[in-house]
Amino acid sequence: MEHFQALILSLIDKYGYGGLFVAMALGNFGAPVGSEVVLTGAGALVATGHLKSLWATIAVAVVGELAGGSVGYAIGRFGGRPFVEKFGKYVRFHHAQLDRVHGFFERWGTGAIFICRFVPVIRGIVAIPAGIAEMNLAAFYTWTFLGSLIFCSFLILLGNELGAHVGVIAPLIHRYSRVALAVAAVAVVAAIVWAVARARRSKPSA
Repeated sequence: MEHFQALILSLIDKYGYGGLFVAMALGNFGAPVGSEVVLTGAGALVATGHLKSLWATIAVAVVGELAGGSVGYAIGRFGGRPFVEKFGKYVRFHHAQLDRVHGFFERWGTGAIFICRFVPVIRGIVAIPAGIAEMNLAAFYTWTFLGSLIFCSFLILLGNELGAHVGVIAPLIHRYSRVALAVAAVAVVAAIVWAVARARRSKPSA
């Protein structure tokens, strides 16, 4: 895995935004790209001048995730469960993961897409079960965009702050950034639930 991530980072270093776009797209329909390390590495490449613009780096990463999510959605929509059963093993996507994501959908509806953007492994395959469920495209792209924007921005900004030192602590980033992002996602969801509940309580009775 580490060697593959190093290869991806070298591609970004060599091909710039094009390499970043391809890496993020691949990571959103099952390839074990390791988005946490790749995004912090991209932020470090901005700090060292290999990528010119911080905001362009964030934009390309988000667009890459949307493109990869589109491919994943199409795979699920037109390939369905038989495709997952036949080929899912090659990207470590089995019935257990499919059932887990389905449970998220049952509990949170289309908003599950947003939550899954912060769940390790699941974030890279969630578009496939969304396609199987024939989720509304507007909802799918809205939640994917919002989740990806937060995820990519946080890690690229972190990598930019760490600069040339990012390679030294990349293993810690890989381990603990997931925790921080998961906590952030839970906090956002809790705030939304609280706001909705408060609005309902304050609504005058008919």
